[in-house]
Amino acid sequence: MHEIEPYYKWRDDYIAAEDDKSPFYETQYNEFSFDKKIYNFLIHPQWDYFGSDTLYIKIIFVDYDLNYAIIELIGEWNDAIDNDIMLLKREIIESIVGEGIDKFILIGENVLNFHSSDDCYYEEWFQEVEDGWIAGINFREHVIEEFKSNNIDYYINFGGELDDMNWRQLKPLQLFNKVEGLLMKRLG
Repeated sequence: MHEIEPYYKWRDDYIAAEDDKSPFYETQYNEFSFDKKIYNFLIHPQWDYFGSDTLYIKIIFVDYDLNYAIIELIGEWNDAIDNDIMLLKREIIESIVGEGIDKFILIGENVLNFHSSDDCYYEEWFQEVEDGWIAGINFREHVIEEFKSNNIDYYINFGGELDDMNWRQLKPLQLFNKVEGLLMKRLG
């Protein structure tokens, strides 16, 4: 797992540690040793810790004019034991929503498992982005099934092209337009 880096090809366009509106503003990263781990597995030092011992994130792009954020995740999303959604919601999402962001693209190809609890924080997040949306792209099938079996797919959009998207070939605006277009077709 230590070789899985957060996506870095958009760093010319956005770096969360340099964004004074970001919850990770002025974060310093250890470039010479691995200082983060999930269970007994070391992970790349560029991932951001937000309070969970099993799930790390990277805000890889934010556009304050179009009000969207792209967040990559790695690890085990565990609401049952660690209440990761509460930590994510309180420590990261509320700050971003406070800056006007109401559209979220969550990249979940490195989320290995999901363990559900209740859906209160998902519902709260969904209500706060009333005119926006939350989309999960490239989550693993068994992770999506766990989200669906707990009705969390009511709040986070999965399915169809969202589950198998070649997003790395796109620039942030292209990815946003593609995801938004897919979601608007669903609503239309």
